[in-house]
Amino acid sequence: MKLSEMRVILKQRDIQLTKALGQNFLHDANQLERIVKVGGVTETDNILEIGPGLGPLTEHILEKAGHVLAIEKDVRLVEVLKERFANEPKLELVHGDALEFLKGEARDWHDWKLVANLPYSVASPILVELACGEGAPRRVVSTLQLEVARRLMAATDDDDYGILTLLVQLDFIPREWFKIPATCFFPSPDVDSACIHLDRRPQPLLPENLRQPFYRLVKLAFSQRRKMMMKLLKQEWPKEQIEAAFAQLAISPQERAEKVSLLQFVALTKILSERPHDPLKK
Repeated sequence: MKLSEMRVILKQRDIQLTKALGQNFLHDANQLERIVKVGGVTETDNILEIGPGLGPLTEHILEKAGHVLAIEKDVRLVEVLKERFANEPKLELVHGDALEFLKGEARDWHDWKLVANLPYSVASPILVELACGEGAPRRVVSTLQLEVARRLMAATDDDDYGILTLLVQLDFIPREWFKIPATCFFPSPDVDSACIHLDRRPQPLLPENLRQPFYRLVKLAFSQRRKMMMKLLKQEWPKEQIEAAFAQLAISPQERAEKVSLLQFVALTKILSERPHDPLKK
């Protein structure tokens, strides 16, 4: 779909795009093809696309995929998509809020791939909802706000390393990312954009029953980034217990959370969860 085609459709239907819904549509064919290529989309793949808009990425995905489930919130755009892909049996189109759909749909995404230009306003909660747990898709390839992309791909001690990094990387290995110029979108967004590629870990780092304890530990550790992590954790654990755990993992008592690696957080979760009456088991 060319930019000129987008303009014609929007004008003919008198559709005014809104920032609230993150309606900035990627129209550059080279970038769209690159996203599908990074996704490794094949005819055996089930693809989840969130926020298809007018369908420029949908069109490219359908050329390669076996089945596409596209979720679009804006009913005006749903009608456009129904007309554009009326004769496309591989497309399953859902009108609804993607975050509500994911929370309410008891579906196992284990054999799916997410390939999408996620609406920037809800990208983070959608990824956390979808990409955490046993039913997470095997690959995530998505266009995001550059700031969010950096947080997802961050390594220990990066400025962008934090809660979102750890919540997603617990289940996913960051592979690659690339910037996408604002001129490739219509209308051009006010923020920089990037596409990220994540692959689900072949083996989980934690058993399912320790997932929530891990989340709670990470959130407390980053609740005040400038403070020493041990001091924050002592709000919920006895001093001796925390000091012993840090010593066992060779974590300095003065360390702040951004210096502690994912694997150290995983190990710390296991150690603290072994103790009786520990707050991680609440």
